[in-house]
Amino acid sequence: MHPVDYLKDFTFKVFRKTGCSEADAATISEVLVAAETRGIASHGMIRVKDYYQMWQKGRINIRPSITVVRETPGTAVVDGDASFGMVAAKRSMETAIEKARQVGTGWVSTQNSSHFGIAGYYSMMALEHDMIGVAMTNANPLVAPTYSISRMLGTNPIAIAIPAHRHPDFVADFATTPIARGKLAIKGKKGESIEEGFVQDARGSASTDPDVIRKGGAILPLGGDRLHGSHKGYCLSAIVDIFSSVFSGANFGPFVPPQVPYLDPPSHQTGKGLGHFFGAMRIDAWQEKEEFKKRMDQWIDTFRKSENAPDQPRVMVPGDPEREMEKKTRKEGVQLIGTVQNDLEEVARDLGLTFERD
Repeated sequence: MHPVDYLKDFTFKVFRKTGCSEADAATISEVLVAAETRGIASHGMIRVKDYYQMWQKGRINIRPSITVVRETPGTAVVDGDASFGMVAAKRSMETAIEKARQVGTGWVSTQNSSHFGIAGYYSMMALEHDMIGVAMTNANPLVAPTYSISRMLGTNPIAIAIPAHRHPDFVADFATTPIARGKLAIKGKKGESIEEGFVQDARGSASTDPDVIRKGGAILPLGGDRLHGSHKGYCLSAIVDIFSSVFSGANFGPFVPPQVPYLDPPSHQTGKGLGHFFGAMRIDAWQEKEEFKKRMDQWIDTFRKSENAPDQPRVMVPGDPEREMEKKTRKEGVQLIGTVQNDLEEVARDLGLTFERD
């Protein structure tokens, strides 16, 4: 097991070595380790090597000038200047929060960015300000729309965080696909297969190969197939793509540049980089703060009391699994699979650092 503080310090040193400022390296390490502590390993330390190699290929600007290029009192478009996505995303969410502080709500769309880690990190930034947080991002095209074999959309997550009073806050953070690319990568590194309903091969047939993406296959929309509602997952993913790209001027759909070093960006571009979308809403814009939080407690109490189906785990509220995992990992440490530790050792050697295996 690796202590959380050790992973955060190691990751900070990696990105300082690439030339990032102290503040930016701290942001990157904080978001990556937050993913690990919350049990979302697909967006955690497994990404360090990808980010490092993206920087090596000159596809990341480590000294960005992040600017607001268009705004109204309640909205803004932020240009991330090809930075690491966490840096542009955190600045964008801070902008949304500040606008909400001034006028009740704030909405920010971000262009010219890159992969930003877990969406929930940014939505949760609003909680300490007694605000509701919203975060979305488009991603490189790995997902085929219902009935298609063309990779047109990303896994395009949505995260919403809502404050409560007595209970822990409500935090929903989910992809608009039944599986994330990073989770496929972890399965591949472990040499494991996956169940049907997550991916298809290059001809559109069901597959259990977690490496099928490298072979021309695609991830399916949430629902898996039309019979089970994949058209609804397709709609959700499309909405995230439009809010993140059409609103901001970033690339959309099949033109989003890949966020892995082994794939080159498409020759045709429809915008600038990858796009995100953020929102912040003051809860006192709707009700008095304490009244709002108490009503959220009532909602949570109601759903926690719902009756379990036979032989099934207890009913949870969104945010429960991640919160329970965070308690565990902060106490016991984070377990990294061997191949991820190999990648971290490789990056460390390149940069003159040391990574201690568990």
